Amino acid sequence: MRRRDLMLAAGAAPFAIHDARAQAARTLRVIPQANLTSLDPIWTTAVVTRNHGFLVYDTLTAEDSRGQVRPQMAEGWQVSDDRRTWTFTLREGLRFHDNEPVRSQDCIASIRRWSTRETFGQIVGTAIDEMRALDDRRFEIKLKRPFPLLALAIGRGQGPAFIMPERLASTDGATQVREATGSGPFRFLADQWNPGQRAVWARFDGYRPREEQPDGLAGGKHARVERVEWTVISDAATAANAMTQNEQDYWEYPLHDLLPLLRRSRDVVVEQRLLFGTYGCLRFNHLHPPFNNVAIRRAVAMAVDQRDYLRAVAGDDPNGWATCEGVFTCGTPMETEEGSEILKTRSVDRARAALREAGYNNERIVLITPSDYPQINALGLVTHDLLRRIGMNVELVATDWGTLVQRRNSREPPERGGWNIFHTTASGDALALPPVHLFLRSNGTSAWFGWPDDPEIERMRLAFLDAEDQAAQQQLAKQLNAQAMKSLPYVPLGYYWQPSAWNRRVTGAFRTPATVFWNIGKNA
Repeated sequence: MRRRDLMLAAGAAPFAIHDARAQAARTLRVIPQANLTSLDPIWTTAVVTRNHGFLVYDTLTAEDSRGQVRPQMAEGWQVSDDRRTWTFTLREGLRFHDNEPVRSQDCIASIRRWSTRETFGQIVGTAIDEMRALDDRRFEIKLKRPFPLLALAIGRGQGPAFIMPERLASTDGATQVREATGSGPFRFLADQWNPGQRAVWARFDGYRPREEQPDGLAGGKHARVERVEWTVISDAATAANAMTQNEQDYWEYPLHDLLPLLRRSRDVVVEQRLLFGTYGCLRFNHLHPPFNNVAIRRAVAMAVDQRDYLRAVAGDDPNGWATCEGVFTCGTPMETEEGSEILKTRSVDRARAALREAGYNNERIVLITPSDYPQINALGLVTHDLLRRIGMNVELVATDWGTLVQRRNSREPPERGGWNIFHTTASGDALALPPVHLFLRSNGTSAWFGWPDDPEIERMRLAFLDAEDQAAQQQLAKQLNAQAMKSLPYVPLGYYWQPSAWNRRVTGAFRTPATVFWNIGKNA
């Protein structure tokens, strides 16, 4: 190389370093809770896909930090005197990432698709008589009966009606949408998506935030960084090192065992950002033996000790978790342990005897667990050990979370690629009320994965909507809990607190019901 070339190269190096540092200052580098394998937050309930949804899509209404519903994409709405006609008006200037305007037809198609999949949405769907566009910015929802919770249902944090272009929202709800075009504050960069490794979003300059201050999931959504980059790091020690060495800015779900290490770093903040506890769930497949037999489901529940599961996830810190031996969120008005005696049995010997009496014939149990999702994997490992101790023939299938999310859709028998048990978690606000309770829904093949069928649970869930006051609601909650403990659509595993960790340069990490990345910035 000539001397002149060497001098030019040496002179360019500082500029390259400066540019790399400037790019890092404009990018929020995130270690997500799990691998992003599906882009469709209506098709799947995977939280990682919902978090992607909040980046890309917007919602007509939104919940604030107090659980109150507020306009979001909607400028507002009017309700007729008979409470059966709702007229929504969109804000001016809303555009999708492909620069097409957001129209009433897009909202109608999105609500219709959402109402075929989401738990609360399915109830909304039964109440809708007709939806029609009045013009490009106004549309009307006519109801068969008054439904005062409509605005909340379509904008609640755990399963909102994300608004997609009509051409995508017209896709059948049972079919994945493979394209992520929304009208939210960030655009998904499909050409930079490498499932299992990385996903990237860029600021959408055409987004128009609301003028109100952010509050929960409502208010102004400002993209304060140019890019959000998710890097999947399945090894927790490697992730912790990346945080302490300033190689990553935000770790959504750090392993509890590593929290002391992170707290010792002067560059890292460890705080509880999510507003609600995280509730564990042991989910049975009700379609195939042996768990199509309620007596066998009950035998398993007799052996469960929530404390074993919670210690496996969150350690021995008494402030990090608590048992909750009912189906509704503890500390909320519907909390009850009516009929929950089975979860207080906590006896391997009694479970083993009950299993024999139920006629268990050594059928193979396929338990799928995500090796790259430490918290949920820990729940699965406890169940694997428990089932073996009560005398069940268990095959543990360790896979990644993305594969589990895909496989749990299968209704095939376990020997043909199906499953018998998996575990998952949900935020406490998703389990606080019967209409929104995903795990409790028991309408057979239309229910969530596992497909429990209990008409009595469904009858009481609908009755809850017509309850005259909170006392009547609480009475129904007691009856629902007792019935759920008889038929066991799932086994509750208590709750733990899941902190997040972020670099001290990160600003605006406010508390929300779900992990969102708008209004978060970085100091240089």
